[in-house]
Amino acid sequence: MKIVSIHTFLVEVPQKYPIAPYQSRYRPQSSTKSLLARIEADDGTVGWGETPQRYLGEQLTGREGAELTRRLAGKDPTAIEALYTDWELDGDYLQSAVEMACWDILGKVCRQPLYRLLGGRYRHEIELAACMGIRPPFEAAQIAKLYLEQGFTTLKTKAGRDPDEDLTMVRSIRDAVGEGLKLRIDPNTGYSPEVCLQLARDLEPYHLEYFEQPMPEDLIDESARIRRQTRTPLALNESVTTLARVRQILQCEAADYLLPDTYQCGGIRAVRMIADVAASAGIRCIVHCAHDLGPKTAAMLHLAASTANFPLANDCTYYGLEDDVLADPFVIHGGKLPVPEAPGLGIEVSLDKVRRYQLASSAR
Repeated sequence: MKIVSIHTFLVEVPQKYPIAPYQSRYRPQSSTKSLLARIEADDGTVGWGETPQRYLGEQLTGREGAELTRRLAGKDPTAIEALYTDWELDGDYLQSAVEMACWDILGKVCRQPLYRLLGGRYRHEIELAACMGIRPPFEAAQIAKLYLEQGFTTLKTKAGRDPDEDLTMVRSIRDAVGEGLKLRIDPNTGYSPEVCLQLARDLEPYHLEYFEQPMPEDLIDESARIRRQTRTPLALNESVTTLARVRQILQCEAADYLLPDTYQCGGIRAVRMIADVAASAGIRCIVHCAHDLGPKTAAMLHLAASTANFPLANDCTYYGLEDDVLADPFVIHGGKLPVPEAPGLGIEVSLDKVRRYQLASSAR
């Protein structure tokens, strides 16, 4: 089997309340932008992959598909190991979309859902963590109540602009729903070690499930030190990239939880490897979400289904999309999603929808 063509599509799908507007410490957003990769093999089998656009920034030219075709045409899309070692793709972001599409093709060739190729199903349905941007206290409380009514058990909020703002938001959520929701906050590397330590201590009475990546990603030793000085559990996301970095985190005992993601680590296989390495040190993992459309959401479901070390609610903003590029979008019930059973990713991408949401600048 050989790759004959790769096409990429930069798409933007609007978000709706209560996700939109999704305010991080950086910026607000009210849409999900993703780069989709469609790989076709010489027998007509097609695979789809996805990576978030915002981490690619201004690097995208609209010619990614043509360049990938030039470099990868003739290669075997089922050779996942060769993709990592020999294909020399430029950066983990594009590699993760290509790798996901290759897994999709491999599953279709084998006529098996992806979770079977990753080791078999450990879970039949996947619990999701609802997410929320930075909100004023009253609004944060109302959204927390809404998520609780919808059956979610876990809430993750953005944070990181101001520690007092974060503390007030957490207090308002706890006043509104008590311990009814497990609570996580994510400052996205926003704080210095000194601010991080004080805020972690101030958050102790509110029993966070974890405090995610409060400091810049390279401050591993500082994370280990702060973890020893607070009862608030620490999680790392932006720091979770290569296996070498993960070994450093584990050796330093710098985190209680890790949040790997395909776009940061290079693909599905890399995320699975990180989860397994973390399990050897007794550290639990959560599949991170970067505002995902259907293909990347499907990848999360297969990873969580086939990997014992994703035992907690996994990040998700899928319910906040007005639509999706899938012909039959996922439907969340009680804060959970079933694992797709069709071959590969188990999804059908609608080219009509892809073209409807494709940004004109990428249609080359």
